[in-house]
Amino acid sequence: MSASQKRQLIERFALGVPVYRQRFRPVCSPATAEKFYRVLRACCAFEEQWRGPFDGVVECDETTFGGIRHGKTGWGAAGKVIVFGIVKRNGQVKAMPIAAHDRDSVMQQIEAHTREGSLYYTDRWQAYATLKLRGDHVMIRKEKGKPVGRDHINGIEGFWSYAKNWLAPYRGVPRQFFHLYLGEVCYRYNHRAEDLQALLDKALRVIDLDQITPLLVQKR
Repeated sequence: MSASQKRQLIERFALGVPVYRQRFRPVCSPATAEKFYRVLRACCAFEEQWRGPFDGVVECDETTFGGIRHGKTGWGAAGKVIVFGIVKRNGQVKAMPIAAHDRDSVMQQIEAHTREGSLYYTDRWQAYATLKLRGDHVMIRKEKGKPVGRDHINGIEGFWSYAKNWLAPYRGVPRQFFHLYLGEVCYRYNHRAEDLQALLDKALRVIDLDQITPLLVQKR
């Protein structure tokens, strides 16, 4: 692609315009645009990988991503991706797919992405019980879905809403590339007060293709 085509696609990506909505004003073929978008998402995910562990006050929670499906519901629903997230209170977010909704999967991410001595806010799921050995731990009590008292995990729950609303216009995300979309959403959230187009333009210039190639490999 020409430099002009890349600039136009970066602008449209920064504005959140899916490729299918560009059919009457195409910059290039849809397949080429999708591939370029994938590279941009990989740059976002690559930079998010280098974000250091959080400390201080953090909120932890889990959710699922995926459309409504017939059959089993809940954490074991077919086609759903389980995602664990951590928000530094009034700050940035980390989110990553996990293999299962269990203690080992969650604690592995907490140990990798937070520092000991942090103050953890979580729901009352028993998998979080051992957090008191890692730092201070506050378990949120809810009634009818709302927190009781002043303690809350509104930060991470707000991010789940942000992420799902942002992904909704794509009308479904290919499972093998979900990690890239999630990296993109985290990047957007963490740079929500900045000019995303300028950041992406810089990222394309400083990140080598070999660095993001492992992220572009389809995960099944």
